[in-house]
Amino acid sequence: MDNKKNGFRGLALSGAIAALLCAASGTASADQFGFQVTGGTGDHHVKKLDLGLAWDPDLTWWQIGAWHFSLIGEAHAAWWHTDEGNVHDNIGEFGVTPLIRFIRATGSVRPFIEAGVGVRLLTSPRIASDYTYATAFQFTPTAGVGLQIGNHQQYQVGYRFQHISNGGIKEPNPGINFHELYLQYNF
Repeated sequence: MDNKKNGFRGLALSGAIAALLCAASGTASADQFGFQVTGGTGDHHVKKLDLGLAWDPDLTWWQIGAWHFSLIGEAHAAWWHTDEGNVHDNIGEFGVTPLIRFIRATGSVRPFIEAGVGVRLLTSPRIASDYTYATAFQFTPTAGVGLQIGNHQQYQVGYRFQHISNGGIKEPNPGINFHELYLQYNF
């Protein structure tokens, strides 16, 4: 009887794995994923290195000539460094950002503009004795421009302006502005 149970479990597990692989292969053909590296500078001499994963679910709407809107999702892990920090020289930042992008629909070079608002969690809200946030939870309004390049749109380069603050949830809320350049490779 134990052999029958183990055989059934093995068969059920194999079937579940096969179903997941089939479903994943169907979605992978429409979705595009990318890996992003971003460098930036901010107020108070803060330098930022950001690693991101981008997901383009191929959701497009409102075609205007050769252009359309699309929705992009990004997840980020970043490291902040400042020489002014007499409390923390290094801060971690983790979060997600949905972006709405207005992009050219065809061509090997596709310019775009984008904007979105995400959320972030900082490893410490205190950077220096005279520069601190009241909360580790932050909002990130972001706007940028860029280009998708390549025969399969596999490369992306862009500039973003990003503001990080807690949105007035609690004081103090000094906020910080970053100017960022990023490179992305799409799979």
